[in-house]
Amino acid sequence: MPNEATTYIYIALELLIAALSVLGNVLVCWAVCLNSNLQSVTNFFVVSLAAADIAVGVLAIPFAIAISTGFCAHFYGCLFIACFVLVLTQSSIFSLLAIAIDRYIAIKIPLRYNSLVTGQRAKSIIGVCWVLSVVIGLTPMLGWNKSNSSNDTCPVGMMACLFEAVVTMQYMVYFNFFACVLLPLLLMLAIYLRIFMAARRQLKRMELKGMGPHGEKSRSTLQKEVHAAKSLAIIVGLFAICWLPLHIINCFTLFCQG
Repeated sequence: MPNEATTYIYIALELLIAALSVLGNVLVCWAVCLNSNLQSVTNFFVVSLAAADIAVGVLAIPFAIAISTGFCAHFYGCLFIACFVLVLTQSSIFSLLAIAIDRYIAIKIPLRYNSLVTGQRAKSIIGVCWVLSVVIGLTPMLGWNKSNSSNDTCPVGMMACLFEAVVTMQYMVYFNFFACVLLPLLLMLAIYLRIFMAARRQLKRMELKGMGPHGEKSRSTLQKEVHAAKSLAIIVGLFAICWLPLHIINCFTLFCQG
């Protein structure tokens, strides 16, 4: 009974997170769609991130619940379910990285921002991010998997579908975590540090030069950009807090097998 109770609590929490994720991110997309003032290049990336999070709530979380139950499935069907979750996670990371780079350009070289970061370029970058996410997430489908998994609890040709039964820890740690999660997170950390340092220098420079009407407007614009960057940096921090424990557990699983 304790195991059953734990399972029900886990499923209830997952479904609650899914509902909140879908509701919150649908509201984000709706706000951007309805308000022309929000239809900026930066918000193209925000909408891409929101779309990935909606897909997590609608598809990935139900898949994660299913794959945690160990239901009987064919190997590649089970592997696809496991990989689908990875695709959406990777898309979120790339969207966060694109937003960080966008904010860096806006604060570091504001006069060239509109010419460098156009709507068409943003859409192309979003497309590339999604393609890369699919390639990275579906890599286990190409052979980096536990294709020799077997068990006695399911009919012939089927297996108990569990994430760790089909995806190797080598892929999860060396490729997914070190290369595709940790590296982008470290890049984002460096970018946001550079953003705040650049903004601080610019604000000091404005104070030394004195404030005219134009200077006051520039200062106000810069402060708004810094405020937006702080909000986005907090989102990145929360993302890291939510996902790093799982990856650290994977590292322990791989390196402490003995």
